[in-house]
Amino acid sequence: MDFAMGTLLLSGGLYLVATTIKLFAQMGKGTLLPSNPPQKLVVAGPYRYVRNPMISGVILILLGEAVIFGSVYLLAWFFLFWTLLHFVILFYEEPGLVKRFGGDYEIYRENVPRWIPRLSPWDGSTE
Repeated sequence: MDFAMGTLLLSGGLYLVATTIKLFAQMGKGTLLPSNPPQKLVVAGPYRYVRNPMISGVILILLGEAVIFGSVYLLAWFFLFWTLLHFVILFYEEPGLVKRFGGDYEIYRENVPRWIPRLSPWDGSTE
């Protein structure tokens, strides 16, 4: 059971990471590298449900590994990583996105949650 659950989490995380990298390239005209960030705000695919699906994917991968191996150390790393990234996103990434994309990002941020996905996809309207 643990192996199956961990594999499901890990696979879901890999899917999110791959999907978001593809969206960054196709729609955002950039990459996940800070030296070549997306030039356009990406609000399609999993970004319609949650603001940080790429990081959510990495977090699912880490959680899947902890479950597969039954490792309290990997579980601790999962919590530490998520906590650190939360503060990086809150104090560095989001202010930078407001500077780069202005009101478009602010509207997006008001309508799409940071970590807990929406039940329905955001359609671009203000609610």
